[in-house]
Order: sequence, then C-alpha cells, then structure tokens
Amino acid sequence: MRRGLTLLALVLSACGLDNGLGGSLGEVFPLDISRVDVHQNAEALQVTYLRNRGVFLDVVVRVSISLAATGESADGGIPSLELKPGARFALEGQAPGGVQRTAVTHAPGGEPVRSLPGIKKGDLVITEGGKIGEVTRGNFSMLFDQEGGDIGFGRTLTGTFSGMTLDAGFGPIP
Repeated sequence: MRRGLTLLALVLSACGLDNGLGGSLGEVFPLDISRVDVHQNAEALQVTYLRNRGVFLDVVVRVSISLAATGESADGGIPSLELKPGARFALEGQAPGGVQRTAVTHAPGGEPVRSLPGIKKGDLVITEGGKIGEVTRGNFSMLFDQEGGDIGFGRTLTGTFSGMTLDAGFGPIP
C-alpha cells in the first residue's frame, strides 16, 4: 500500500500540479484555489492564490515578502535579496526598517481583508525562474504566531506556486 501511495504522489507531481495550498489553516477557511498570480518589484515578491466563486473572486491567501536585505548596496541604496533558482529565504522576522519580512492576508469576495499573525518560523524556496517575465516556481511553509492578526493563530500554511512573474513596479516618477 505504501509503495502505491508513493507512486501516486510521483504521478501527481509529474502532472503539473504546481499550484496548491495546505496546512492547518484549512480548518479556518477553505484553501481551494483557481489560479495563482506572481508579482515582483524591487521591494517585494507577492504570490496571490485566488478562487473563483461565482460572482466573487476570493483572495484565498496573499503572501507578500519584503526583498530588502540588511546592509547597504554598492550604489548606497537598499540592497535586495536575489530571486534565483535555489534561493531560500527566511519568512520570519523583520526586514530593514522594522517592517515584517512577510505579511499574509485573506480576503474573500464581499468581505473585509483579514490579516494573519506574524510568521513564527518559515521559509520560501525558488526552484525555477525568479525574474520578471519568467515563469517562477517555488514553495513555502510557515507557522503563524499564537497572537496578532485577525485569524490563523498558531496555524500552519504550506504552498507551491508556478506563474509568469509580472512587473509590479511603480513606473516612472512623474
């Protein structure tokens, strides 16, 4: 039986099931998704899991990760973490400037946006791509703090994502 489950897992992973969510957060709200959007600019990577629910488009989970690195870049600006295959990022803690490294929200259609607590422990791995205009694939896992936010206290969330990375830049300064 165990060998059959392993074979089934290999077959399913080969079928392109690149986007999905799991974890105990599914006990708070459904983690079913229809599509995933990946956006990036110089400051952040944002992965949004969406579910089409009739007239509503739910933001099941939006994971926003600050790409600001500690220290100073060669040009005197704020350096950023490099998104490339094999890159691993800690999701907990703070980015330079004292903001959370990672923010996670849930916004079902027709309802208010709900913030999840800070990340107690977690990481994100880029397995392919990482640049704007490329298909970017990766995965993450996180454990939320016991307090803070609106929902999801002490819960876990895991995810895989694959999508064309769109430019979320600010455009030219007027």
